[in-house]
Amino acid sequence: MFTACLQPAISTASIAEITEEEVKSVQAAWANAIKSISKTYLDGGDYVAAAAKAAGELYGYGHTDVLFKPTKAAEAQFRPTASDAMSYFVGHKAVENGYLEDAGFAINGGKGWSNVVFDNHKIDVSGNVAIAMGNYFFTSAADGRSRMPTARCASSSTTPQCHTACPQPLQLQRLLKRK
Repeated sequence: MFTACLQPAISTASIAEITEEEVKSVQAAWANAIKSISKTYLDGGDYVAAAAKAAGELYGYGHTDVLFKPTKAAEAQFRPTASDAMSYFVGHKAVENGYLEDAGFAINGGKGWSNVVFDNHKIDVSGNVAIAMGNYFFTSAADGRSRMPTARCASSSTTPQCHTACPQPLQLQRLLKRK
């Protein structure tokens, strides 16, 4: 399951309201980034650089506060900095001071992802804020199986977990593209 919100970090008096199509576009860009990072990893390329580029385009680190609760994070549940997020996406061994619990979500712990599909239950747009909720499905590049991400809970049961992130606000993305 995922919950994502898009909100302004700046005055938006002269900027159009967020649309449902923009939310879907950001979701598609995020899915494509995960596939690209995985492919780069599997091809032996610089997947850390690919992940850093994607994070810079899709998240507001360095521009605004980012609320990020990764799906599989249990020990360090919240990732307020870019380096915290990078540990989660590319794995603790690939970054300085990474978290030992991080196997590299964007590279599927070394197996890679071949596809990511969002299945929105509802997208709620209210002016300059949009909230999307639903499920996302990942296809493993190793075995072709599609699944929702899961995590181990304290009870040791495996259940779908909620990924919550407030990526780079669409309003901020619009302004950065104008420069």
